[in-house]
Amino acid sequence: MKSHLTLLLLLASLVARAQVTFKLTNVPANTPATATLYMAGSFNSWNPGSAAHALTKNADGTYQITLPQTTGTIEYKFTRGAWASVETNATNGSVPNRSYTFGTGPATVSHTVLNWEDLAGGSSCTSSALSPNVRVMSTTFQIPQLGRTRRVWLYLPNDYATSTKRYPVLYMHDGQNVFDNCTSFSGEWGVDETLSQLQQQGLDATGCIVVAVDNDGGQRLNEYSPWNNPQYGGGQGDLYADFMAQTLKPYIDTNYRTLTGREYTSIAGSSMGGLISVYAALKYPTVYGKVGVFSPAFWFAEQQLFQYVAQHPAQPDTRFYFVSGTQESQTMVPLMQQMRDALQAGGVPATNLSFNARADGQHAEWFWKREFSAAYQWLMAPATVTAAKNPQTALAFSAYPVPAKDAVTVQLPETVKEARLEVLDSTGRIILKSKVHGGQKVDVSRLAKGTYFMRLSAGKQSGSQALIKE
Repeated sequence: MKSHLTLLLLLASLVARAQVTFKLTNVPANTPATATLYMAGSFNSWNPGSAAHALTKNADGTYQITLPQTTGTIEYKFTRGAWASVETNATNGSVPNRSYTFGTGPATVSHTVLNWEDLAGGSSCTSSALSPNVRVMSTTFQIPQLGRTRRVWLYLPNDYATSTKRYPVLYMHDGQNVFDNCTSFSGEWGVDETLSQLQQQGLDATGCIVVAVDNDGGQRLNEYSPWNNPQYGGGQGDLYADFMAQTLKPYIDTNYRTLTGREYTSIAGSSMGGLISVYAALKYPTVYGKVGVFSPAFWFAEQQLFQYVAQHPAQPDTRFYFVSGTQESQTMVPLMQQMRDALQAGGVPATNLSFNARADGQHAEWFWKREFSAAYQWLMAPATVTAAKNPQTALAFSAYPVPAKDAVTVQLPETVKEARLEVLDSTGRIILKSKVHGGQKVDVSRLAKGTYFMRLSAGKQSGSQALIKE
């Protein structure tokens, strides 16, 4: 009995030593009395309103939260439940990520919040620095799969308005952080400035359209993972991926001059955005041919994700760019390595897998901003479509509208006068084939409703995409 009591006391002592308390000793005077404050950080995929990380309000007006001991360093900020109400500095500017490195004993870490972004009498930030290439395409774009709406941003290349060219498209998540420092919660990626400069310097011969979808603070973790994490949520990522491929991409292809083939369609994101980008590319191999994966939160649904990778191997010609910091967490680089190895085991050659672990990298926008240019240039570099004996380069074609009712218009590069078109069903059987010229309409009215695979080839060039028949 005595030994059992001793063991219990020892365990209680270890638990006590394992806890770290974060305390807000002062908050702005205009903080609503009924407000709930939250701690958001690398430990919860930066969820600004995670119920599991709400602070307790003490009788003396201070707030605190106790986290279990772990190892390494975490980064974090305090919010009132959304990034629109994140903490700011004395002039209402952005506060750099706070950080804490776990030690071996109990600790109390005290902080002061100087301002809340939405209560500081107007932000010192203005959107005047936003590139003229960027616009808000819609503040209420419908997501029918989830019954929600969302703000969607659009970047058009420097020469879009003065040319008749068609462009590759890059789809990105966490749209608040992609272009505009004012809407970001910890700095922007500066994607518009980077792409405009690359085009001006002649380092990006084609240019690229970027479509960035905002996250919905409280639903972010749900939408960015197809699988549920018992502690943090998730489970709506499958519907979100459907939205991107079945609703958003068709709208963009119909309304803008895009190259619609998978070889010219990319998807990218950071943290949970990296997780959903990999999933989307695996679920929709006929839609995405290039994937940018920045500091991915594979830990969120580790077992289910790797099972899915094994069951749904990526197409061999899909290109994946991985980058993270070596000290972001204990599992970050090992899981990223595991993903690279799993993709390679599934048939993706090493030449289509770029793996980058940076010693100074952090789970932060400034890091992803710095790494974006290299990732973009590697992903967009000319590459072979297949590793077959007679490799082919990507055919820069467009086929729209998709979904289609009666006909699909096919646009070819000016240098290609004719191409061979094949439409295959889900078993790989060719059910329609013909020769097509640029601007030609292809009759698909006799096809049954469903999803097909469209393939075009001309000489040593080929391209492909999904074809949805309504």
